[in-house]
Amino acid sequence: MKYIPRVIDKEINELMEVMGAVLIEGCKWCGKSTTGAFHSKSVIEFQNPDRKAEYEEIKNTKPSLFLNGDKPRLFDEWQMYPVVWDAIRTDVDHSRLKGQYILTGSAKPSEGETMHTGTGRISRVLMRTMSLYESGESTGEISLEDIFMGKDISGVSKLKLEDIASAIVRGGWPASIEVKSDSKYRFSKEYVKSLIHEDIKYIDGIERNPEKMQSLLRSLARNISTQVSNTTISDDVNNMFDSKISRPTLNDYMNTLEKLFVIENVRATNLNLRSKYAMRTKPKKYFVDPSIATAILNISPSDLINDLKTFGFLFESLCIRDLKIYSQSYGGEISFYRDEKDFEVDAILRLENGKWGAIEIKLGAGYIDEAAKNLIKFKERVDTKKCGEPSFLMVLTGANYSYKRDDGVYVVSIGTLKN
Repeated sequence: MKYIPRVIDKEINELMEVMGAVLIEGCKWCGKSTTGAFHSKSVIEFQNPDRKAEYEEIKNTKPSLFLNGDKPRLFDEWQMYPVVWDAIRTDVDHSRLKGQYILTGSAKPSEGETMHTGTGRISRVLMRTMSLYESGESTGEISLEDIFMGKDISGVSKLKLEDIASAIVRGGWPASIEVKSDSKYRFSKEYVKSLIHEDIKYIDGIERNPEKMQSLLRSLARNISTQVSNTTISDDVNNMFDSKISRPTLNDYMNTLEKLFVIENVRATNLNLRSKYAMRTKPKKYFVDPSIATAILNISPSDLINDLKTFGFLFESLCIRDLKIYSQSYGGEISFYRDEKDFEVDAILRLENGKWGAIEIKLGAGYIDEAAKNLIKFKERVDTKKCGEPSFLMVLTGANYSYKRDDGVYVVSIGTLKN
């Protein structure tokens, strides 16, 4: 099978030049193993049941034997044998060689399972599901780099509203991209089933209630792209489930979803603002892929077309996913702004060098003017003496055309964007 290039490839190559090992983390089915194998010359698949006895013997006698093989050597699902982490760390310490090992993991091991942090020897990189550019659905005519440089842009998306709805429900799962029939919508549902009935048990051996986890996921799906509190989620789950979920149990389930890279928090911005209103600092919660929400709620593409409010929330989730993927290659971070008067900007993209831009996310073209005015208003609230002028203001939309307005605000179709 031909390898489909990923945005993360460049980051992996750069890290392999300066680090002894690279850990590719991310949710199951996002393509970590395929990408890891692409960058490797030999592979150990720790989940292979035919070699379990052999791996147990090596673990208990001489873990360094795992390292024998052509380099770079890939350890797939390394968290199943955490001892390999310390073996790699020791070997990198002694050899001082770069680019020797790649690890992939779809779950974070429990604290104490490794002796050392790996700092300075093993670098971590987060992989997500496919962006629209990686799946070939964005034309890639508009790059974040050009926008940060203030260049004029021009692009036309090939995606209709129905195509965007389909992409949301299908998700960015690599195995689903080549499927042409409606079977492509089953991947996210199978992922959720595996998560509820298998992954939450095997991550640390603790028995968790699948029905409670399903209710929790349903609550998160219903509150996607919002600053939902744990209290609201707890009340929501308790209304759906016969027995009550305690706060410690809720915290454990939420932490488990984070360990499995299923949910991500987007924090409130730390930009300096001259606003007289207090900022709401509670983070927003997003699934790593918007299709998880549609699978939990049993939403089809036609359901989204007939419910534009829900479509809008899930479109924001799609855009945040892609923005995270694209901005990661620049060392960027995504946050948002919202104050006590509910004045809000959907995304603030800030780079390590301090450059930043503000983004409003709107599904339809009819909201572009309103969003542009909102961005200009937000710019006036920022103390530019402390954080600098924004490099750009952007309306990210599901409409077809990408261009720069007379007022300087970029209008960018998600179907034309790339890193």
